[in-house]
Amino acid sequence: RPPRSTLFPYTTLFRSAQRGNPCAGLCQTSTRRTMNVEDIRAYCLSLPLVTEDFPFDEDCLAFRVQGKIFAMINLENTKWFVLKCNPDYAVELREQHREIEGAWHMNKRYWNQLDIYGELSDELIKALIRHSYAEVVSKFSGKMKRENPVLLTVR
Repeated sequence: RPPRSTLFPYTTLFRSAQRGNPCAGLCQTSTRRTMNVEDIRAYCLSLPLVTEDFPFDEDCLAFRVQGKIFAMINLENTKWFVLKCNPDYAVELREQHREIEGAWHMNKRYWNQLDIYGELSDELIKALIRHSYAEVVSKFSGKMKRENPVLLTVR
């Protein structure tokens, strides 16, 4: 495999974009990055019915939808951002991007950690946040979804 520096700044599209994955058309790696922890926090909080708290200690900020965690970031080490993911898609993401790996201290089947200082595009990070949110919402009861139809607006 050629050194990573020779593969970029060209854009790499996922094979999965053609198979209808949630990030189709946005699943790109780009050398241009501007998103930081404050931008990630603002984006997560912009989603419907999202709250934030510190469930484990004063450093681990969690984002929840209806009480269920869909994203976390350690404020002492903001390099890694943790998101829930469909198990098959999680594996595919890890194969495609060295900035994405199984989340430390989490069930690696369902949780990825993203190196936000790597080469992932802002659009991909936002798409993965939406995917994580939608994964959590998909497990809610029909009653909860009917009572809160705004939950189904995020894809």
